[in-house]
Amino acid sequence: MNDSSKPDSSTYTPPKVWTWNKENGGQFASINRPIAGPTHEKELPVGRHPLQLYSLATPNGVKVTVMLEELLALGHSGAEYDAWLIRINDGDQFGSGFVGVNPNSKIPALLDRSGEQPIRVFESGAILLHLAEKFGALLPKDAAGRAECLSWLFWQMGSAPYLGGGFGHFYAYAPSKMEYPIDRFAMEVKRQLDVLDRRLAESPYLAGSEYTIADIAVWPWYGALAEGLLYNAGEFLQVESYANVQRWAKQIAQRPAVQRGRMVNRTWGEASSQLWERHAASDFESQTQNKIGKPG
Repeated sequence: MNDSSKPDSSTYTPPKVWTWNKENGGQFASINRPIAGPTHEKELPVGRHPLQLYSLATPNGVKVTVMLEELLALGHSGAEYDAWLIRINDGDQFGSGFVGVNPNSKIPALLDRSGEQPIRVFESGAILLHLAEKFGALLPKDAAGRAECLSWLFWQMGSAPYLGGGFGHFYAYAPSKMEYPIDRFAMEVKRQLDVLDRRLAESPYLAGSEYTIADIAVWPWYGALAEGLLYNAGEFLQVESYANVQRWAKQIAQRPAVQRGRMVNRTWGEASSQLWERHAASDFESQTQNKIGKPG
């Protein structure tokens, strides 16, 4: 049954000039706005490690924490990092310090303090590439392999907005369910799953035989979708039918570094899976929410 209090999208005629109606923002109305820049003064904390990460365990945030944990597992001690929690529903991303690291006010944001001058890196794909080149890891060195890896990395950066901002928004978060946008974005997401499934039918990983930043970028979005965890849309999208994606997603989910990275800056789910901040490897054993009992 349609909610008569909701506007009928079929009768909407765009005005000549768009104006912001804050009431149309749904559950994100308090943090969405059509302008950039900080809303308040707030310095970012800085820990003792070379890499300072400011993030939340959304799919884009998980990419970077998985990458850092994989680098540490490979023996790159310079990849030690402090992960600080940015609560986006509270507007932390609009603090002056965060905007100074990422003018786009989106997580994740990285401050690399290992050199003479700090380097800011924003956009999750840029962070993965920065770290891969910095440590010479998880990025093929031959020209063909590198090109394949970067192609899939940028495929993810271009495709995920359809999955998250498109399908996820209208299927899970919009104030009312509308057939046209859900149908349009579901079709595109299933096409993307088919793209992945066909590639993974011919190759164990996206860039070939090696696990790379391409897999690290794609897995938090499409792996979670394959698990049925993202937007609770597994049955709706028939994710089990993509057998090669299922194989790949489960294989990556079993990696210890992936399991650790998934916990960092996580504020939901089982208390034992939540590590709000990460400042040392030992935090996974001693600082999860079930150990410290801090309220959410």
